[in-house]
Amino acid sequence: MSERWDRVRVATARLGGEGARGSSRSFGGGGGGAGAAASASASVAAELRQASSRTVRLGRVQPQAPSHRTIYCNDREANLPVGYRGNSVSTTKYNVLTFLPKGLFEQFRRVANLYFLMISILSTTPISPVHPVTNVVPLSLVLLVSLIKEAFEDWKRFQNDITINSTPVDVLQGQKWESIPWKKLQVGDIVRVKQDDFFPADLLFLASTNPDGVCYVETANLDGETNLKIRKALEKTWDYLLPEKAAEFKGEIQCEQPNNSLYTFTGNLIVDKQTLPLSPNQLLLRGCSLRNTEYIVGAVIFTGHETKVMMNSMNVPSKRSTLERKLDKLILALFATLFVMCLIGAIGSGVFINRKYYYLGLFGHVEDQFNPNNRFVVTILTMFTLITLYSTIIPISLYVSIEMIKFIQSTQFINKDLHMYHIETNTPALARTSNLNEELGQVEYIFSDKTGTLTRNLMEFFKCSIGGEMYGTGITETERGGAQRNGLIIDEAKSATATHEKGFNFDDARLMRGAWRNERDPEVCKEFFRCLALCHTVLPEGNESPDKITYQAASPDEAALVTAAKNFGFFFYRRTPTTVVVRESHVEKMGKVQDVSYEILNVLEFNSTRKRQSVVCRYPNGRLILYCKGADTVIYERLAEGNHEIKRLTREHLEQFGSAGLRTLCLAYRDLSPDMYENWNEKFIQAKSSLRDREKKLDEVADLIEKDLILIGATAIEDKLQEGVPDCIETLSKAGIKIWVLTGDKMETAINIAYACNLINNNMKQFIISSETDTIREAEDRGDAVEIARVTKELVKHDLERCLEEAQEYLHGFSGTKLALIIDGKCLMYALDPTLRVGLLNLSLNCSSVVCCRVSPLQKAQVTSLVKKGARKITLSIGDGANDVSMIQAAHVGVGISGLEGRQAVLASDFAIAQFRFLTDLLLVHGRWSYLRLCKVITYFFYKNLTFTLTQFWFTFQTGFSGQRFYDDWFQSLYNVIFTALPVIIVGLFDKDVSASLSKRYPELYKEGIRNMFFKWRVVAVWAFFAFYQSLIFYYFTTAASKNGHNSSGKIFGLWDVSTMAFTCIVVTVNLRLLLACNSITRWHYISVLGSIVAWFVFIFVYSGVMTPYDRQENIFFVIYVLMSTFYFYFTLLLVPIVALFGDFLYQGIQRWFFPYDYQIVQEIHKDDPEDNSSRMELLEIGHHLTPDEARSYAISQLPRETSKHTGFAFDSPGYESFFASQQGVYAPQRAWDVARRASMKSRTQQRTSRN
Repeated sequence: MSERWDRVRVATARLGGEGARGSSRSFGGGGGGAGAAASASASVAAELRQASSRTVRLGRVQPQAPSHRTIYCNDREANLPVGYRGNSVSTTKYNVLTFLPKGLFEQFRRVANLYFLMISILSTTPISPVHPVTNVVPLSLVLLVSLIKEAFEDWKRFQNDITINSTPVDVLQGQKWESIPWKKLQVGDIVRVKQDDFFPADLLFLASTNPDGVCYVETANLDGETNLKIRKALEKTWDYLLPEKAAEFKGEIQCEQPNNSLYTFTGNLIVDKQTLPLSPNQLLLRGCSLRNTEYIVGAVIFTGHETKVMMNSMNVPSKRSTLERKLDKLILALFATLFVMCLIGAIGSGVFINRKYYYLGLFGHVEDQFNPNNRFVVTILTMFTLITLYSTIIPISLYVSIEMIKFIQSTQFINKDLHMYHIETNTPALARTSNLNEELGQVEYIFSDKTGTLTRNLMEFFKCSIGGEMYGTGITETERGGAQRNGLIIDEAKSATATHEKGFNFDDARLMRGAWRNERDPEVCKEFFRCLALCHTVLPEGNESPDKITYQAASPDEAALVTAAKNFGFFFYRRTPTTVVVRESHVEKMGKVQDVSYEILNVLEFNSTRKRQSVVCRYPNGRLILYCKGADTVIYERLAEGNHEIKRLTREHLEQFGSAGLRTLCLAYRDLSPDMYENWNEKFIQAKSSLRDREKKLDEVADLIEKDLILIGATAIEDKLQEGVPDCIETLSKAGIKIWVLTGDKMETAINIAYACNLINNNMKQFIISSETDTIREAEDRGDAVEIARVTKELVKHDLERCLEEAQEYLHGFSGTKLALIIDGKCLMYALDPTLRVGLLNLSLNCSSVVCCRVSPLQKAQVTSLVKKGARKITLSIGDGANDVSMIQAAHVGVGISGLEGRQAVLASDFAIAQFRFLTDLLLVHGRWSYLRLCKVITYFFYKNLTFTLTQFWFTFQTGFSGQRFYDDWFQSLYNVIFTALPVIIVGLFDKDVSASLSKRYPELYKEGIRNMFFKWRVVAVWAFFAFYQSLIFYYFTTAASKNGHNSSGKIFGLWDVSTMAFTCIVVTVNLRLLLACNSITRWHYISVLGSIVAWFVFIFVYSGVMTPYDRQENIFFVIYVLMSTFYFYFTLLLVPIVALFGDFLYQGIQRWFFPYDYQIVQEIHKDDPEDNSSRMELLEIGHHLTPDEARSYAISQLPRETSKHTGFAFDSPGYESFFASQQGVYAPQRAWDVARRASMKSRTQQRTSRN
């Protein structure tokens, strides 16, 4: 039976983030939880109603019948009849059975491959003028290379799955722990997870080695946040810690069906005939890890693909770049051209065929293709004959060349770029797919997560306002950036009392070291500090000294506030279930330190609906007081009458803090009488023990006491941005890229970060669409979900129409004011409705910046898809947690932030970088170069194949449209594979219009990619015109010159002499034409071009010098030797390429001088600049921090490089590393080309020696 549970099922899924849908059924309360959207139940109900009408479906909607599942803990036999899924997961794209059909399907999605399949079939018929091998072999090679690449990439995913599924975990077997792999885990098993290990499935938390049944969980893999979350087991299960005791546990779990809501969970635990309600506090999710806890014991609830993180997964998308899809249109245009050419030839054949041409021998019995009695059949058969004859118009080697170029670009250029190497985490950039390189050069919209992507998730107490007085003299990153933009210099001299530690970066001598006692109202300061020290759920850890203690908090904000209280002299260092102990300094008099124990009577916890947190505590002297902290909008509406001056001043300070990009909270307190408290506490206990609507009743009871508050002041916390984020966003904005921030954080926080990142400023017109309105609150108070949905939708519709009208006025005016849109998740849910989606899209596209707050991962993906599909713009999503996976997969390009914040986003991404600022290099340098190079490769392929095929087409007119070949079969087969293959690959790898530093110095150059300047139909038409022109030159010059020519024996030239001459001219000309198209030319270009031409001559010398029986090689036997013995050959070989290329040369000169591209202007500006070594000098500091292997790689990067001989720009050639390295004493691996280099150096040395 165990084999049944050991099976590894293969499914196409990727690890993902939170979705918006979840079970709304309750089994006794406990739903909701920190991080859920406001009014979660209403949102979920409304979204479920809207789900059927959505056209964009992302993530999976899981079946919810039956309505709940029953799990018998520690009893596999009882769970067996239900048939719960195993714990094995798969993220692969293929399996053994689907690889070949699905892989071939992927390949034949490409129009060219499908076309060549048809041509290969046609070439096996008698009507084909060419041998089947001519088409079958190239197609087979193309498919083989592509399938090998797909198999290699999927094999890496499979290896990763094996590693994850084989991770050991301790499972209770009898009365002892036994280690088994994750994949053998089953629902109902009791497991032990040790410190720093990941949870193997979704677990019900039973017991912990920590007191009070508490454990600390890191959710970095889910949401990118590195701060620890606190989870608490039910008191009834605390004893089931040791295996002997755990073996006695036979509980029954009734819970919701598997769903994709990360932050909600409802269920009951039935143990000893007692029913206990379960909440998200008892749920440990797969993908999270255990921290600061020796080990925990839990029961498996959801396994494998039914875990919440996997339920958020989306099928692995098969992404194709926009350029590749446009290439399909070009291929279709070539099809149309091919059809017209064949139609002309077929009609011509039907008209031409006639018995009057007696020398054709059309008397008596002739085959159908040349039977004058049935001209229609002649036309049809000739049509198919010409299709196979002109098949070279579609370049079969194009896709292989492009994939080779992309692969080398990814592995050698992107992955090894030291400008995208992060020293602190030792993390290089990683291209996880090579299909989307050029897409990086056309991105117009970036969708970014906030926490861990734009910010470091590092909160620091920075400023505060106490009793109407502002404290803190520091300069925020937002203020510093604004001053730099205005050309101001800020003096940031710090005082002697300035203190900087983790969570605290404050500078104001008026408050530090007890100086607050000298302020105007020290009693208010004392209340402020006590509120910071008491109103929280932080747990102290470690040594009870200020220097060594660490705080475990549910959010980094809380830890920062408690750290601030410590630095102000109110050191919280001990907590029990009922007391908090604070070491207070300078309270009675300066220098006096005393430990004070405060009794914590009630904690009214923070959630996204309340937006505040309160504690009721009793002082040692019996004073009862309620301390409250929360958002300013919530606190101000609960303040008592009076104190208008403090309220006004504090509000002004809050606005200043907000404009400086700081996160703000208001602090208030209220003294309570014993009678009032006792009456209220009875209601609180009743609400807390309620099994139905517990959260709602607790909120209602809290409102009864959280009123008539007295304002103390406000705090301002800085969420540190990642290094270089504002500059990166400013550069990307100049490049024409619009950046949207999609975050699960509250609106105030998101706006602050947007200010800090330079996304929003006070000069912008801001449109705010929020669900925090009186109308919606009133509807929510009535509790009717249908009414809430109706009211919210009407409000969103009205706001969208109003904002759109205002936006049109601004856009049509002359103010030039930029627009910004801020919208929260609840409003966004209705705005994404099909009836309102168009209005949202129109408004969003008119805004320079968009910030979406409190959004679920599913909404992130829907917004991305809205712009991707609705506006047809190229999108890029960047994030660092599993909640960003759907968004990453929905965009054209997905970028994961790697490093310290987990790997879920990276595993689902197309590219991985360590810091947001590396987007500058990834897009403006590598993306832009890749786009330019591949555009040139594609248009050049189009040109050279059209040129070659048109010469065959002109020949058809002189053969009575019979389908006679102009070229030998092998000429046609090897034209793309050998004679013109290498130079175009060299261009695709190394062509560089401007250097990397100039690409970042002039970000406006990137707009050419957004506008697709280099792959427009106009560009294709220019190449097509010159292909048409050159084909005429090749055909008619060679044929006209040969009419009067003769060989050394006096015979005139025949068909194969002329065609060989024409083919020689084509090979020489198209290779030289590529040099004209290059922006930078190195010796690799010369080697590849000359090598291709030499390869043709070597081939023709051998091929025409040998004749084998039973083939058609006798056609060109000895042809090249005859040709090269005539003046005609050399005259034609010199004249034809010059005449053919003269038109291109003239066009390029006129275009560059009178209609230049932006990059050509930059080239002219910097054409006399010396070689740019600045980028290498920037890397010198990196070299001091590298490992020996990294140092060697860095040393190699510093070796001499070649310089472009075409435009004068610096060009980093990959050649001769080992030669130069040996000269400088650096070890570098050998390269094939170095052998030739050393051989030539050796021969030269010997020659010099012999001369001497």
